[in-house]
Amino acid sequence: MPNVDFERIYLNQSRTNGRMRIADSGLGWKASSTGANGAQTNQPFLLPSEEILSFMWSRGSRGYELRVQTKNKGVVSLDGFDSENFAELKQELQRNFQMSLEHKEHSLRGWNWGKTDLARNELIFSINGKPSFEIPYSEINNSNLTGKNEVAVELNLETSASKAGDELVEMRFYVPGVVENETKTVTKVKNEEGEEKEHEEAEIEEISAASVFYEQLKDNANIGQVAGEAIVSFSDVLFLTPRGRYDIDMYPTSLRLRGKTYDYKIQYKQIERIFSLPKPDETHHLVVLQIDPPLRQGQTRYPFLVLQFAREEEIEVELNLSEEDYKSKYEGKLKKRYDAETHLVMSHCFKGLTERRLIAPGSFQSRFLQPGVACNLKASEGYLYPLDRCFLFVTKPTVYIPFSEVSNIVMSRTGTGVSASRTFDLEINLRSSNQSHVFGSIDREEQASIESYCVQKGLRIKNEEKVAKAMMAKALNEAADDDEDDDDADIDMGSAGEEESEEDGDFNSGSDSDPAEEFDSDASLSGSDDENMSEGGEPAKKKTKS
Repeated sequence: MPNVDFERIYLNQSRTNGRMRIADSGLGWKASSTGANGAQTNQPFLLPSEEILSFMWSRGSRGYELRVQTKNKGVVSLDGFDSENFAELKQELQRNFQMSLEHKEHSLRGWNWGKTDLARNELIFSINGKPSFEIPYSEINNSNLTGKNEVAVELNLETSASKAGDELVEMRFYVPGVVENETKTVTKVKNEEGEEKEHEEAEIEEISAASVFYEQLKDNANIGQVAGEAIVSFSDVLFLTPRGRYDIDMYPTSLRLRGKTYDYKIQYKQIERIFSLPKPDETHHLVVLQIDPPLRQGQTRYPFLVLQFAREEEIEVELNLSEEDYKSKYEGKLKKRYDAETHLVMSHCFKGLTERRLIAPGSFQSRFLQPGVACNLKASEGYLYPLDRCFLFVTKPTVYIPFSEVSNIVMSRTGTGVSASRTFDLEINLRSSNQSHVFGSIDREEQASIESYCVQKGLRIKNEEKVAKAMMAKALNEAADDDEDDDDADIDMGSAGEEESEEDGDFNSGSDSDPAEEFDSDASLSGSDDENMSEGGEPAKKKTKS
């Protein structure tokens, strides 16, 4: 029986098109484009006939789409058909698989109010009996109750590199109302004869419809369940961000956080950096994960996860791996068995599974021989860690500042009184924008060590206190020079003093004695008054020139 091929068909919204083939054994698809070395950019896809459940024909993003419902492989989407291909496809599918091709019209009303149907392989949102959109369960990464009547659905980013254009990453459903849930309790009671009999009581409680939808979606999409056993698990781990305690299950390609309210699945490729930092309180140890895209709880985004451990806490675990898998995949990256401090075991497991470099404290040490210093960022108290290539402030908010983005650093003292003499502020200005981070209330005794460390890393630093002291010393020196010049002028006046004494001769009394003051009691006995009096004791008349 001849095979039928269709060209320029896209598999599951892939970037590249290919050739689809229909045979009695099943469906096949192979990418038409090749790489630089002539190798196929995508592996061929084969779908055996025994896996096929049904077919559906509808409009798609690149023309018309053939959606295939399978038993164990979810939904297969083949897009890029022309309207003329419908009759040929229907005939071939009927001949090879004895299945009809159903033609479904999508709702184009644009309403956001409809009905959800949790089918075998996908979530269908319908308006007036017509599907508006479908979300395959394989594309759902996580779901959480973000409110009393709201359910958030996060979509998978695993295949984002193979898809074309922008993607939808999250969708929220508002589910109003309550649902009556009947629960039965069985108790044992004794009758009059002393025999025990079971007594069944039914209780009806009201549960929000959003909670019911959330639980059903989790069951259908297998959210919270990961194929295979976890490699290693840690229970009741304290998270400072987001606040709470979570159980951590680590799998080959992802990890799952299970809390009382929220569950999360994080792909290892989302983890960009891992920090392992001792807390300056000498009691706890921090493990910080930087992830992109960040976790979300409602409207809050968490680009950093901060885990806290007691330094003395120890754990003994053995990896759930066969000897063959361990030697082929993880030998040299992980240890088969751990018996050490919990933070060391956790850091080593993160490093081995994510294949990311573990960032530890550098050469900086405070006056208490700690890798960080206590400070404030606005109204938040925390610790600032000067590391080899960046500054890191923990815990709320966690701020990561690489040295490559630092324009300059300004050290200054603010405030008045005793606090100003004991602390200083560290302002870090960034290159890319006018943004700056001001870390305040740092112990003044840490200023010299931080300044020398910044100079060592080649950062431009300005110490405003030193500049102010230098300007004050310069001003004092200039004032002292001016005073010395004035003193010299008073001491060595030259002939100017003699000329002034001759010109002021009219004001001399004519005697060697000093003139009496105005309010002196002996003013009448002064020599100048004797000359101006006549012999009779009366004042002499003043002679005038005619």
